[in-house]
Amino acid sequence: VDLVVHSLKDLPTTLPPGFTVGAILQRENPQDALVLTPQLAGHTLESLPDKSVIGTSSLRRAAQLKRNFPHLAFKDVRGNLNTRLRKLDELGEYSALVLAAAGLSRMGWDDRISQIIDPGVCLYAVGQGALAVEVRAEDRHVLELLSFLHHRDTVLRCVAERAFLRTLEGGCSVPVAVHSHMEGKELSLTGAVYSLDGADCLKDTQKVSLNATQEVN
Repeated sequence: VDLVVHSLKDLPTTLPPGFTVGAILQRENPQDALVLTPQLAGHTLESLPDKSVIGTSSLRRAAQLKRNFPHLAFKDVRGNLNTRLRKLDELGEYSALVLAAAGLSRMGWDDRISQIIDPGVCLYAVGQGALAVEVRAEDRHVLELLSFLHHRDTVLRCVAERAFLRTLEGGCSVPVAVHSHMEGKELSLTGAVYSLDGADCLKDTQKVSLNATQEVN
């Protein structure tokens, strides 16, 4: 095996010795998406009936949505995308699911998306929507072959997001969320940490101007 492709959000911020990220591909939509049962078609998070059960396995999503939509109920959901959608459609345990928009799009299931959730409502996970290629750090040949896949703006955003997560020493057990974007040569990063119930939040935005010629690693 010469390389491994990961969802960047699932890749540890510190890799084992001897390994590196050889490329980060152009990011797809990093936002979260609402997927409804057919009976609730046309609804949004804002309009769902009281006590509607939202399925999510993410502490980050649950904390933010509890904070913004206290009229809803939340329940853990596990399994791959097929399994989660089957639980939504066939088992009647959930009113809706909140999933990564990029994951649904990659499977060709954009038609299941009822609402793209604005980052002002739910910040996304570090690296969400981006694919990363892990390689052996000394394999210069493979690194050179992958170089054309490296997408500069995506790299800049994701490196900043991962540095934020690494500084916090956060992981899946902590509701850490981000939003980043490029405006010309300026990178803006919003980072937040939530309590599990969403009641408490620390949030800040920082901006930095980037030299157009600086190297991206």
